[in-house]
Amino acid sequence: MTTPLTADAVLRAAPIIPTITIDHLEDAVPFARALVDGGLRVLEITLRTPAAMAAIAKIARDVPDAIVGAGTVLTPGHYAAVRDSGAVFAISPGSSPELLRANAAACPLIPGVATASELMQGMQAGFTHFKFFPAEASGGTSWLRAVQGPFAEARFCPTGGISAETAPNYLALSNVLTVGGSWMLPKDAIVARDWDRIRQLATQAAALHQKK
Repeated sequence: MTTPLTADAVLRAAPIIPTITIDHLEDAVPFARALVDGGLRVLEITLRTPAAMAAIAKIARDVPDAIVGAGTVLTPGHYAAVRDSGAVFAISPGSSPELLRANAAACPLIPGVATASELMQGMQAGFTHFKFFPAEASGGTSWLRAVQGPFAEARFCPTGGISAETAPNYLALSNVLTVGGSWMLPKDAIVARDWDRIRQLATQAAALHQKK
């Protein structure tokens, strides 16, 4: 049996984490393969469409090089379904006491924070790795620099409003392991199923990463 990945291992494996919305199940595998071939192995499939859960299961089965997880995990019920689908991690835009308690080593939860109080609650519950969301609207790199002192152990995946131009500013921070975004997933390319274009954009995104 494969040893589960920790939240730290998931985020360190990701040059950039693409946040993916899949409307059609038949797109799941070619979509994932384009991103993996471009150097983005860690895939966050958002639970925003009816196809999402089946897409996670299909990618987990058919794209072995992908590290596939779920985003927009809002409830313990979501989290349980995500674990059963074959996801190896889960990301939430926020957190609740119930969701934090549901965390299991087999599918580590990366809860979302946007304030120091939320960060304190998460750390008191035993978490050290967080999604900072919505990053740009919540203070961006200034907020992350400000929390480095009092929360030295915390590590982040900022997501929300980040672009190819601003991603390097986040990646330069010592408490940021990776960033999430969708700039490499233009809607017209998805609609056209232009997987080659998405692979090329993924390659460009992967090149932004600064090794920690």
